[in-house]
Amino acid sequence: MKRLFFLLITFLFISISNNAQTVGGSIMIGSPQGDFRTNVDRLGYGLHLHGTLWAPGKERPFTVGLNIGYMVYGEVSERRPLSEFIPDVTVEVNRTNNLANFHLLFQVSPFTGTVRPYIEGLIGGAYIFTTSDVKSTSTQLTFAESTNWDDFTWSYGAGGGLLFLISKELGEVKDLYLDLKARYIYGTEAQYLTEDDVRVVGGRVLYFPRKSKTDLLSFHIGVVAYF
Repeated sequence: MKRLFFLLITFLFISISNNAQTVGGSIMIGSPQGDFRTNVDRLGYGLHLHGTLWAPGKERPFTVGLNIGYMVYGEVSERRPLSEFIPDVTVEVNRTNNLANFHLLFQVSPFTGTVRPYIEGLIGGAYIFTTSDVKSTSTQLTFAESTNWDDFTWSYGAGGGLLFLISKELGEVKDLYLDLKARYIYGTEAQYLTEDDVRVVGGRVLYFPRKSKTDLLSFHIGVVAYF
């Protein structure tokens, strides 16, 4: 089922890349909800991109497309000895907790003009994972990295927002809008790590993953181009 989902996402991504009539991007702040918030009591930050196969309007007030997002929900940076045999050389170890989601997007926007309200629905999944990298403290170049933990969760949700017209007739862009929106995403159970769930004991790394649903409330600000 997961493989079929990713094949569908890949096919839709290729179709939208070649035929997109609206393309948008936003920066976002994510607030974990429910049991997810109990384990991750902090705000995340990230980016979202989306495209639709046609621009919604009065004659055809709905559209379909694809939304892809990435959020960091936790991070730790430490200085450690390079190894127990070379304790006098220190390196910077960075561990990042990440969530990447992939959603089919259904948007309804029957309005035109300088201010365009819309609502949307999303269904898809999320890849939640923790990575670590090692950098030189002098050059800040990464010379080793690894994925410590990962899991997949299905998700669905809804949102709404307002488009404010910024400019018209910018080359191939017919209309350019400022996009303000909020979304609530319901995520199924997943196992994941937080900043407190990785411990180094006697030269060994121990993981203590949490398990919960992965509901998320997010707020976005970005731009949308209509072609």
